[in-house]
Amino acid sequence: MAAKLQNAAADKEPARITLFVVFTCMVAGSGGLLFGYDLGISGGVTSMDSFLGKFFPEILAKMKKDRNVSNYCKFNSQWLMAFTSSLYISGFFASLLASPVTKRFGRRPSMLFGAVLFLAGAGLSGAGFNLLTVMLGRILFGASIGFTNQCIPLYISEMAPPKYRGTMNGFFEICISIGLLVSNVINYGTQKIQAGWGWRLSLALAALPASFLLIGALFLPETPSCIIHRNGDSQKASRILQKIRGTADVHDELNSLISAAADASRAASEHPLRRLVRRNYRPHIVMAFLLPAFRQFTGINFITFYAPVMFRTIGFKESASLISAGMTRLTATICTLATMAVVDKLGRRKFFLLGGTQMIIALVMVGGIMALKLGDQGAMGDGYAYLVLALLCIYVVGFSWSWGLLPWLVASEIFPLEIRSTGQSIFVASDFFFGAWIAQSMLSILCYMKFGVFFLFGGLVVLMSLFVFWFLPETKELPLEEMGRVWEDHWFWKRFVELDEEKGNNKNVQID
Repeated sequence: MAAKLQNAAADKEPARITLFVVFTCMVAGSGGLLFGYDLGISGGVTSMDSFLGKFFPEILAKMKKDRNVSNYCKFNSQWLMAFTSSLYISGFFASLLASPVTKRFGRRPSMLFGAVLFLAGAGLSGAGFNLLTVMLGRILFGASIGFTNQCIPLYISEMAPPKYRGTMNGFFEICISIGLLVSNVINYGTQKIQAGWGWRLSLALAALPASFLLIGALFLPETPSCIIHRNGDSQKASRILQKIRGTADVHDELNSLISAAADASRAASEHPLRRLVRRNYRPHIVMAFLLPAFRQFTGINFITFYAPVMFRTIGFKESASLISAGMTRLTATICTLATMAVVDKLGRRKFFLLGGTQMIIALVMVGGIMALKLGDQGAMGDGYAYLVLALLCIYVVGFSWSWGLLPWLVASEIFPLEIRSTGQSIFVASDFFFGAWIAQSMLSILCYMKFGVFFLFGGLVVLMSLFVFWFLPETKELPLEEMGRVWEDHWFWKRFVELDEEKGNNKNVQID
């Protein structure tokens, strides 16, 4: 049945793509550079001797002088973890605030506001003279990303043609990967600055991607869906639709948007959070919480945050650890590009399951090698260290075409208009909440569990792959306004949607 719906949608709305819609989605997707750059920079500067010596001298002393400390515990510091997790804690609260802001003022103003916050964070972090100042800069980074991560996937999904929505949303994820890759290159260069201020340059250069988004967003239009929902200007929405679809025949799509906006307006008297707890939105709220939680429990942010640190743990020197982290990001960037090309043809579920299988194998093998070849003291042999690097690249490949791109894509697709902004905020807040937990606790867990942490993540990926297999419906090629049908046809979720519809029909009969 789902396949028939997708074929019908494809027949109803032929594939059309214009340079203008590509431009708008690429500029909006560049907001991923902010997220990626900050993730990569934080992991890199926390492995630099100059940064550790200024803000975390006890870690540097332990790493350099204490030969008795366990390899797995060299970087175990609550303050170091707080430096990393402060971004996520700030982002959690900002993403909740972003929902009413985005709903009231639109997707584009939220992008602009996020870019301004990121610029302020870059200035404060680069000029930071103590740990508090640098952490305040990270809090501004987190607030910025809370806004941009909430509004950008919505913007792209509402602008993109249904047939190419997965590819267009891939611009956001590819920009995250590019941001991570560029930050690793910058870290490699700045750590060689002998005067010891290289970390300042790494943090201050965050102003570049923020400036790109700020300038680019000034030239973006608001989405037709948002225009109709906010002020009912169907003529303006029609003009934008014609421009992004490359045809004057947008009558059917415009009517669908107007109908969806009318439904959303009728629901406006009820608070979105109260509406979300209704039974027919149960599938949406489960996905909004679990997809980002699962994404964090793949272990990717542990490896992203602490890749340079981890590579130093297994024996690489400072420069080699940064090069190794950069190699994993280059691999991720290439694979994300490959996924973008085919995700709309092959679907979301296949990539979730393929990538999950690949990650499980890589994580179990890394855990086994570290159990056998890395003791509490000393370094791993070069051959095994490079094997770990290769396996982590395989792991990152699996993540890139599954849990890297797809949760953001699916979340931007599944919410109906009346709860779209709130649902996306819950998704982003959940991502930040579990990201903060991982960032704040992961070095302590590594110290306690040692190599066992890789087996833990492998087991979690098994569970989340089973969840996808049983509970996640396919969403490719369907228009957003018709996405509710995937729940009606799903073996498990249809009971919630059907029961709610029956209740609604019964109430209507009684009123009549």
